Parts: sequence; C-alpha cells; structure tokens
Amino acid sequence: MANYERRPEVIEQLTPEQYRVTQQSGTERPGTGEYLGNKATGIYVDIVSGEPLFASAAKYESGCGWPSFVKPIEPDNIVELRDTAMGMVRTEVRSRHGDSHLGHVFPDGPQERGGLRYCINSAALRFIAKEDMEAEGYGSYIDQVEDV
Repeated sequence: MANYERRPEVIEQLTPEQYRVTQQSGTERPGTGEYLGNKATGIYVDIVSGEPLFASAAKYESGCGWPSFVKPIEPDNIVELRDTAMGMVRTEVRSRHGDSHLGHVFPDGPQERGGLRYCINSAALRFIAKEDMEAEGYGSYIDQVEDV
C-alpha cells in the first residue's frame, strides 16, 4: 500500500490556480476545468498526495460546470466537512492524506447510481490514464475504471 501524504515540495510546485483551490479552499470558474469534458478511461488522484479519489466509471455529465462523480474510488480517502461559507450549508470534500480542498458533494446526483454528485475542481486532480496506471502504482484500481 502506498504512503500518501501532504508534501511541501509538491505544494511549492502547484500552479497559482491549483494552490488557490487546494490550499485556500477556492473554486475554479464553472466550465473552465481541464477535466470537465474528459472521457478517457482512468483514475483521478489528489494533485498533492497522489491518493486515489475517483474512477472514470464514476464520472458523469451533470451540467454543473465541474467534473462530477457518483462515488469515490476509495471512500476512506475522502473527508466530508460542514461548510457554511457563502451564506449556505454545503458539504465540503477534502482528501484525507493531502488535506486538499476538492469541492463539494450534493444529494442531487443520479438516483440509480446512489443519488450523490461529487462536484470536484479539476485543479485539485491529476488524471492517470488506464494504460499508465500500472506503471504509476495504481494497478489495483484498473478493474474499477470502466463500467462492467
């Protein structure tokens, strides 16, 4: 099992947008994220720690302007916190080991797939294509990246 952790040397290499989103709980503008239209098969990991977060099989088009997923690939890598910023009550989603702000989860996802919508900032993610997963140490998740 890999050792996922928050690494200062990785944080120093983040772009200003990645830093604002992950370290300052920012939000990228809707419709601008690198992975919004990504339909490739693979896994999404925390850009800071590398911990596995979401599989391409759980991604769907929600129309909200951010990549959306119905469930995490590794639920223990997700922390949900009450967020009362901006005059509303929401559930913030953070990575457990990297402590990166990822986005929010809402109860308005596809009911037939569990009813949740993990609305995630592309700036918090790194995508690893299926063909690269084994070489990058994520081979144990290959069976979870495509719908069966």
